[in-house]
Amino acid sequence: MNKYELAVVVSAKLEDEARAEVIEKVKALIARFGGNVTDVDEWGKRRLAYEIQKMKEGYYYFIHFESDTTVPGEVEQRIRIMDNVIRYLCVKQEA
Repeated sequence: MNKYELAVVVSAKLEDEARAEVIEKVKALIARFGGNVTDVDEWGKRRLAYEIQKMKEGYYYFIHFESDTTVPGEVEQRIRIMDNVIRYLCVKQEA
């Protein structure tokens, strides 16, 4: 099992409940493909480095999980088409 960190930027236009729902969907995706979510860091609302889809701010979340090597690719495929996710990045953490 490898350790990964998934950074997700969610639209700032969403209400608290809708943002929580998006993160729960991402966590469910990880679990569906056999991953184990160990931690979720919520950084809150931050200014984006550049404007994306006419938005200047977004909510940042960092999800740490353990999984096989195939899981990050599967999760990224599903996150790519989620409407309220502005940006995402999954990286392998070094031991």
